Amino acid sequence: MKAQHLWNGVRTRNLQTAIDPDAPLYSITIPEDWESNAATAILQLCPEHLLDVSPIKAQILTANWLLPLCEQTDQFTVQDWEKILLQRQACPNASIWKHDTSQKLGITINLAAFASAETGFDAQSYRHVLQIAVETLRVLYRQQANFINGELPFLELTESVHPKNDDQQLELPPQPSAGILYLSNLDACLAQLGFDYDSNDGRDIACCLTCFATLLANAGCGADFLPLSPDWNALPELASTAKDIWALASDEPQSRLERIDTSFSLPGNPSDLLLGSEACGLAPIFSPLREDGFLNFSTLARLAHKGLTLESALAASLAGEQILTPPSMQAHYAMHQALAGFVTHMPARPHQITYPLSAKAMLTRGTKVPLPPRRKGITQKASIAGRGLFLRTGEYEDGTLGEVSIAATKESAMVKGLLESVSQAVSIGLQYGAPLKEYVTQFAYSRFGIAGTVEGDPNALYATSFLDYSFRVLSDVYLNEPLADAPNNLHVGEDIVPMLPLELPEDDETPPSSPHPRNRKFKLVS
Repeated sequence: MKAQHLWNGVRTRNLQTAIDPDAPLYSITIPEDWESNAATAILQLCPEHLLDVSPIKAQILTANWLLPLCEQTDQFTVQDWEKILLQRQACPNASIWKHDTSQKLGITINLAAFASAETGFDAQSYRHVLQIAVETLRVLYRQQANFINGELPFLELTESVHPKNDDQQLELPPQPSAGILYLSNLDACLAQLGFDYDSNDGRDIACCLTCFATLLANAGCGADFLPLSPDWNALPELASTAKDIWALASDEPQSRLERIDTSFSLPGNPSDLLLGSEACGLAPIFSPLREDGFLNFSTLARLAHKGLTLESALAASLAGEQILTPPSMQAHYAMHQALAGFVTHMPARPHQITYPLSAKAMLTRGTKVPLPPRRKGITQKASIAGRGLFLRTGEYEDGTLGEVSIAATKESAMVKGLLESVSQAVSIGLQYGAPLKEYVTQFAYSRFGIAGTVEGDPNALYATSFLDYSFRVLSDVYLNEPLADAPNNLHVGEDIVPMLPLELPEDDETPPSSPHPRNRKFKLVS
């Protein structure tokens, strides 16, 4: 009989995983219903001196930082934090798991863990977890205050003190932050509640959730760190609780607590992997599928709110209907702008490079978008029928083509000028939003001038002209559409100008008027 390993009544399983493909495999024990990515997160959060312990158990790593923490406070117990981890509501960052005092203390909050399609948003659990997270950061900060790099216990006076003026008060610098709360998985939370990411209601609910976390994090720190006030009617579950938290946050206590900052998690955070976040921070969920090919939980929730089963959604998709609208760049910008006043630190404004390739911003027709001063591109050197050619390109920051230069090495001034003029015309069109595919369709397989065997490019063997070769290279690199070589017998059946020297065809009879046999070889006369 195989023994069952449990963690607070939850069954566990063992996985073999590594941080990267070249690293050695480790045996990791995690709860059975967690994804495989959670094992990679446990490995990243594991202290180096425990990597030799096999298997690496999530419950043992949790006890290493949780037991000393609970000895310093009576606000929560070991079971409280273990329940939070098992329900994937919150997770400390690597500085807490590894006892690393050189990094900022932080805890990631999974907003989707408090939302349900049946019961709505669980405001009480959200408040309870936030309070435990805030108390955890303050307790750990007090323990590690003397070991944190760069924070010496000296105070600088902002103005000079005169001995004769006893009534003058000293202005002390603000107390440093004890830690930071990272909010994550916002889009999945909105999906469970039945709201679209790109909607006014979705942005209002996001503002309520964010403001509530900031208020609770700064309760007892004074009114200097109060955020903006959102429309609490957007999420009635938090409205009544928010009034009490707002009164605590706006009160001026005699002894202020250490302040806690709030922000959104960033990509590459192992805490998001452990929590199973579908999208970190405030970013939308771009794909309806998980890495294993199954539908995301947010996708299932949105289909359920639309009253669609998997079969009906598949039938509608096969019929050409768009069931779920994918998020856009404008939606991400709008969410970032809406939440700007409700957290202490906002992440950087979303950049179009972070979007998938299918969602790259297209250039607007009729509006010129200049290239950056320093830009990337390709340089291709080749020869066609022994004639040298250089193809150079310039790219925008997102990798799209914006400039083309075609230069011949040993041609006449007219040929070089025409190639340069065509390059400038194509570059201007690309910068005004003209599609590259239209240029490829127009110039590929064009037949004029120099044609022949291509040397210097293994992807092309024959070209019918300089423009044919150049635009087939652009199609391969920037459109991911390689075009085959044109056949090199294009003039079959036409009058072919003979090359010299050659022999004339043999005649059966010599004309009677000719006294001498015909000379059958050409002679070159200068």
